[in-house]
Amino acid sequence: MVPADDEGPGFAYTIGLWHTHGTPELAMFGLELQTMHVLLNSLGRKAAAGAVLESGMECHGVIEERSVILKAADLRWYREFFGLAISYYRRPPFPVLQVVWPDADGRFLWQPGTKEQYQQSQPQLWLKPAEHPAGVWTELATG
Repeated sequence: MVPADDEGPGFAYTIGLWHTHGTPELAMFGLELQTMHVLLNSLGRKAAAGAVLESGMECHGVIEERSVILKAADLRWYREFFGLAISYYRRPPFPVLQVVWPDADGRFLWQPGTKEQYQQSQPQLWLKPAEHPAGVWTELATG
Protein backbone atom coordinates (compact mmCIF):
# COMPACT_ATOMS: atom_id res chain seq x y z
CA MET A 1 0.00 0.00 0.00
CA VAL A 2 1.29 3.43 -0.94
CA PRO A 3 -0.42 6.15 1.10
CA ALA A 4 -1.45 9.47 -0.40
CA ASP A 5 1.08 12.25 0.06
CA ASP A 6 1.83 15.75 -1.24
CA GLU A 7 2.69 14.29 -4.64
CA GLY A 8 -0.48 12.33 -5.27
CA PRO A 9 -3.23 9.87 -4.30
CA GLY A 10 -2.63 6.56 -2.59
CA PHE A 11 -2.71 3.20 -4.34
CA ALA A 12 -1.93 -0.45 -3.69
CA TYR A 13 -0.22 -3.27 -5.54
CA THR A 14 1.02 -6.78 -4.98
CA ILE A 15 4.58 -8.02 -4.95
CA GLY A 16 5.43 -11.70 -5.34
CA LEU A 17 2.51 -13.16 -7.29
CA TRP A 18 4.63 -13.38 -10.44
CA HIS A 19 7.55 -14.97 -8.59
CA THR A 20 5.56 -17.41 -6.50
CA HIS A 21 2.59 -18.29 -8.69
CA GLY A 22 3.51 -17.18 -12.22
CA THR A 23 0.55 -14.82 -12.32
CA PRO A 24 0.73 -11.07 -12.96
CA GLU A 25 1.09 -8.58 -10.13
CA LEU A 26 -2.07 -6.57 -9.46
CA ALA A 27 -2.47 -2.82 -8.90
CA MET A 28 -5.44 -0.76 -7.81
CA PHE A 29 -6.08 2.96 -7.49
CA GLY A 30 -8.73 5.37 -6.24
CA LEU A 31 -10.33 3.57 -3.31
CA GLU A 32 -9.50 3.59 0.41
CA LEU A 33 -6.16 1.85 1.02
CA GLN A 34 -7.54 -0.89 3.26
CA THR A 35 -10.31 -1.63 0.76
CA MET A 36 -7.79 -1.98 -2.07
CA HIS A 37 -5.62 -4.18 0.15
CA VAL A 38 -8.53 -6.54 0.84
CA LEU A 39 -9.62 -6.63 -2.83
CA LEU A 40 -6.08 -7.28 -4.14
CA ASN A 41 -5.56 -10.04 -1.57
CA SER A 42 -8.84 -11.62 -2.62
CA LEU A 43 -7.84 -11.62 -6.30
CA GLY A 44 -4.33 -12.77 -5.40
CA ARG A 45 -5.69 -15.75 -3.47
CA LYS A 46 -7.79 -16.73 -6.48
CA ALA A 47 -4.72 -16.52 -8.71
CA ALA A 48 -2.65 -18.53 -6.23
CA ALA A 49 -5.37 -21.20 -6.29
CA GLY A 50 -5.03 -21.47 -10.07
CA ALA A 51 -7.38 -18.84 -11.50
CA VAL A 52 -6.00 -17.33 -14.68
CA LEU A 53 -5.83 -13.54 -14.61
CA GLU A 54 -5.20 -11.76 -17.90
CA SER A 55 -5.67 -8.40 -19.55
CA GLY A 56 -9.21 -7.68 -20.71
CA MET A 57 -10.71 -10.14 -18.26
CA GLU A 58 -13.83 -9.14 -16.35
CA CYS A 59 -13.91 -10.46 -12.79
CA HIS A 60 -17.32 -10.67 -11.14
CA GLY A 61 -18.17 -10.20 -7.49
CA VAL A 62 -14.91 -8.53 -6.50
CA ILE A 63 -16.58 -5.35 -5.21
CA GLU A 64 -19.91 -6.54 -3.87
CA GLU A 65 -21.99 -7.37 -6.95
CA ARG A 66 -19.92 -5.24 -9.31
CA SER A 67 -17.34 -6.44 -11.78
CA VAL A 68 -13.81 -5.16 -12.22
CA ILE A 69 -11.79 -5.32 -15.43
CA LEU A 70 -8.11 -6.20 -15.58
CA LYS A 71 -5.88 -4.15 -17.90
CA ALA A 72 -2.16 -4.71 -18.59
CA ALA A 73 -0.01 -1.80 -17.40
CA ASP A 74 2.37 -0.26 -19.92
CA LEU A 75 6.03 -0.61 -18.86
CA ARG A 76 6.55 3.16 -19.09
CA TRP A 77 4.54 3.60 -15.87
CA TYR A 78 6.49 1.06 -13.80
CA ARG A 79 9.21 3.35 -12.45
CA GLU A 80 6.72 5.86 -11.07
CA PHE A 81 4.30 3.40 -9.49
CA PHE A 82 6.02 0.06 -8.88
CA GLY A 83 9.44 0.92 -7.43
CA LEU A 84 9.35 -1.66 -4.65
CA ALA A 85 8.38 -4.39 -7.11
CA ILE A 86 11.26 -3.34 -9.38
CA SER A 87 13.59 -3.67 -6.36
CA TYR A 88 12.13 -7.08 -5.54
CA TYR A 89 12.44 -8.43 -9.08
CA ARG A 90 15.66 -6.49 -9.70
CA ARG A 91 14.25 -5.12 -12.97
CA PRO A 92 11.20 -5.18 -15.19
CA PRO A 93 9.61 -6.77 -17.08
CA PHE A 94 7.21 -8.49 -14.81
CA PRO A 95 3.54 -8.24 -15.74
CA VAL A 96 1.20 -5.92 -13.85
CA LEU A 97 -2.56 -5.89 -14.29
CA GLN A 98 -4.46 -2.82 -13.19
CA VAL A 99 -7.72 -3.71 -11.46
CA VAL A 100 -10.17 -1.11 -12.81
CA TRP A 101 -13.37 -0.59 -10.85
CA PRO A 102 -16.61 0.93 -12.18
CA ASP A 103 -18.42 4.08 -11.08
CA ALA A 104 -21.65 3.94 -9.06
CA ASP A 105 -23.62 3.34 -12.27
CA GLY A 106 -21.42 0.42 -13.35
CA ARG A 107 -19.54 2.35 -16.07
CA PHE A 108 -15.79 2.15 -16.58
CA LEU A 109 -13.32 4.97 -17.28
CA TRP A 110 -13.46 4.56 -21.05
CA GLN A 111 -17.25 4.44 -21.29
CA PRO A 112 -19.37 7.49 -22.13
CA GLY A 113 -21.23 9.22 -19.34
CA THR A 114 -18.63 8.92 -16.59
CA LYS A 115 -18.06 11.99 -14.44
CA GLU A 116 -14.75 13.88 -14.31
CA GLN A 117 -14.16 13.03 -10.65
CA TYR A 118 -14.44 9.32 -11.39
CA GLN A 119 -12.23 9.63 -14.49
CA GLN A 120 -9.50 11.22 -12.33
CA SER A 121 -9.79 8.58 -9.58
CA GLN A 122 -7.76 5.95 -11.44
CA PRO A 123 -4.95 6.20 -13.95
CA GLN A 124 -5.23 4.41 -17.28
CA LEU A 125 -1.93 2.55 -17.07
CA TRP A 126 -2.69 0.51 -20.17
CA LEU A 127 -2.15 3.71 -22.17
CA LYS A 128 1.29 5.12 -22.92
CA PRO A 129 1.94 8.11 -20.64
CA ALA A 130 1.93 10.43 -23.67
CA GLU A 131 -1.57 9.18 -24.61
CA HIS A 132 -3.02 9.43 -21.09
CA PRO A 133 -5.51 12.24 -20.38
CA ALA A 134 -3.86 15.07 -18.43
CA GLY A 135 -4.35 15.02 -14.67
CA VAL A 136 -2.77 14.03 -11.39
CA TRP A 137 -1.52 10.70 -12.74
CA THR A 138 0.36 12.25 -15.68
CA GLU A 139 1.76 14.93 -13.36
CA LEU A 140 3.25 12.14 -11.25
CA ALA A 141 4.77 10.47 -14.29
CA THR A 142 6.31 13.66 -15.67
CA GLY A 143 7.02 15.43 -12.37
